[in-house]
Amino acid sequence: MDFNTIVPGKSGLAGIDADALLVLVAGEKVPAALEGVLGKVLAEAAAQDDFAFKDGQGLYAHRVEGVKARRVAFAWAGDAGVRALRKAVSAGVATLKKGSVVHLAVVVVGAGALQSAAAEALVLAIHDATYLYRATKPSAPAAPRLARVSLVCAKEAQAGLDAALARGQAVAAGVQVARECANRPANHCTPAHLAEQALALGKSHGLKVEVLDRKQCEKLGMGCFLAVAQGSEEPPKFIVARWMGAGKGVAPVVLVGKGITFDTGGISIKPAAEMDEMKFDMGGAASVLGTLRAVAGAKARVNLVGIIPACENMPSGRAVKPGDVVKSLSGQTVEILNTDAEGRLILCDALTYAERFEPAAVVDIATLTGACVIALGHHRSGLFSGDDALAAELLAAGDAALDPAWRMPLDDEYDEALKSNFADMANVGPRAGGAITAAMFLKRFTAKLRWAHLDVAGTAWRSGANKGATGRPVPLLARWVMSQAASSKAAPKGKAGAADRPTGQSRKR
Repeated sequence: MDFNTIVPGKSGLAGIDADALLVLVAGEKVPAALEGVLGKVLAEAAAQDDFAFKDGQGLYAHRVEGVKARRVAFAWAGDAGVRALRKAVSAGVATLKKGSVVHLAVVVVGAGALQSAAAEALVLAIHDATYLYRATKPSAPAAPRLARVSLVCAKEAQAGLDAALARGQAVAAGVQVARECANRPANHCTPAHLAEQALALGKSHGLKVEVLDRKQCEKLGMGCFLAVAQGSEEPPKFIVARWMGAGKGVAPVVLVGKGITFDTGGISIKPAAEMDEMKFDMGGAASVLGTLRAVAGAKARVNLVGIIPACENMPSGRAVKPGDVVKSLSGQTVEILNTDAEGRLILCDALTYAERFEPAAVVDIATLTGACVIALGHHRSGLFSGDDALAAELLAAGDAALDPAWRMPLDDEYDEALKSNFADMANVGPRAGGAITAAMFLKRFTAKLRWAHLDVAGTAWRSGANKGATGRPVPLLARWVMSQAASSKAAPKGKAGAADRPTGQSRKR
């Protein structure tokens, strides 16, 4: 789908040649700027109670006399804020997508000059409204014919809005990558499939990608990651992808994504009900791939490293058992009291591995705990960080991208729950505060890092009739990573090449 801007000619909105014109109406009455026949149509509809200036209101008109576009849809856009515009676009596109619309023109009336953030939100809203999973469903409806979307604006605003539309397209493409990966069933989306997706992304968008196999991980000493993987027939893959948009002299940001392509819980097996949704347990990994796609697609001048430990968590004669003690890449030992607390085990080795890149910051993303869903529901992701500045950056990025998070505590007292008589730590504590305990576990492996953790168990997918991956938190991450392009600082002298070090290379401890 292509997005661009257009400037109305002498005939105004009525003269725009498109299959459909979507008019987003801001304010509490028919805007004075809605000239001629279009204003008359809306005024008559409002007078007859066919349109109201309130949430969820829309109107469709076909072959309006004097209007060149063959279809016209109106949708109420409230105060024309980013959130309201996104809802209005979704509602408007829903009324049009069943038809044969190839070219859609969109205009906002009744508000001031359109801002860049609104243009980006428009792109994401249209992609979301037209997305439908088809990869393993031959009976799915045909894809919408919509191929071109034109944002109507003043000539002096074109350059800025075209740039915003391009950024929006890059982020939307990243969201689609994340959704497509996470929606695939686990017999299709295996650890090997994730590795293939990373390699394909590297080839198409200029990323350096390396995939470490079991033997390489054993040589490095990733005891926690391999403990989770040992119960499955599917071989584990440790994926490292790098976008070097800022050059070797700039410290990278690192994203670490949980890549459990199916989670049975292992020996601590889950209940059967809704276990099918555990194919989404690689939502963190999917978001890392999506963010890499977004950042590379936007050609952002930032260095970004994506790390994905990918495996299945299965019960078998080889599977790790409750009470087993394993040694992490950091050298710390872990007593595995619950094999269903596996995400933190694969992430801890990945976080230690991230140190070799001497990063400016590290963010891990994981569908980690049901406790986070209980705490925050499905609207906000859980954010954990001991770094106030980093937490503020991520919260601001989430709010701006309409992909919000909420900061959770990391008080030292919570760490008491991880004490073990047989290892340096246990992998679980009591049920209360479970999302915080999981974050405290990860924190033990971040002493050398500027670190944050995003628990997206409540936001990475939806259940029920609309079951499927959301692509979150790609918008948050993409916004944050791209913001680093302006503030990136060179790595300490003598360490500039750290981000370019071969990833399979062992290091001394």
